[in-house]
Amino acid sequence: MALLEIRNLGISFGGLRAVDDFNVEIEKGCLYGLIGPNGAGKTTVFNLLTGVYKPSEGIIHLDGQDITGKKTIEINRAGVARTFQNIRLFKDLSVADNVKVGLHNHLEYNTLEGILRLPKYRAIEKQMQEEAMELLRVFELDGEADTLASNLPYGKQRKLEIARALATKPKLLLLDEPAAGMNPNETQELMDIIGFVREHFDMTILLIEHDMRLVSGICEELTVLNFGRVLCQGKTADVLNNPEVIKAYLGE
Repeated sequence: MALLEIRNLGISFGGLRAVDDFNVEIEKGCLYGLIGPNGAGKTTVFNLLTGVYKPSEGIIHLDGQDITGKKTIEINRAGVARTFQNIRLFKDLSVADNVKVGLHNHLEYNTLEGILRLPKYRAIEKQMQEEAMELLRVFELDGEADTLASNLPYGKQRKLEIARALATKPKLLLLDEPAAGMNPNETQELMDIIGFVREHFDMTILLIEHDMRLVSGICEELTVLNFGRVLCQGKTADVLNNPEVIKAYLGE
């Protein structure tokens, strides 16, 4: 059974068909890419997967569980985490505290325990600090745990956003153009990080990306969207050599 199964997904905005009859199956452990021209509907698919939008039709199953139309927090707790094209960090919080925000998804105490700093609160805070530092070490950010997130350079902010998403302990990680704004060296480092995350965390990853070097270098399978509809799906090499994809996506 596929980890993610999407059937006949669709949504319209003011009569405009943004996503139409979208279907995909992603097996556990796969590194899958979603590509297409600007405005093709890629981020809309992510927003449907994460509860930002409710689909007009279709179903979304995650690990056999129907998450169609559920609230964002419910979908996150079911096992979906994401990053954004425009980095969204809590920039007035420290690097470590950003990761702890993600850890609150599965480590909780009630308000009274927090106010009175009861033993359960102290135990959970200690556990969160330890888990946050462990994640930050993976991304070589542990030396900047107390640094404000806003003071990190761009590439490290990207890494922190991925670390925070992983702190929720997802089954599926959605990466929305993670290489946006990166130079070639940073992109290569990102490719290494994504590969490491997949292996180290046994993670299934779905990413939107325009950098064809990154897509061809790490994605096993691709779906190409054009005007909200699937243009082509399959193994990465086959898709990127498809004449229709070259015409629509690469402009040749």
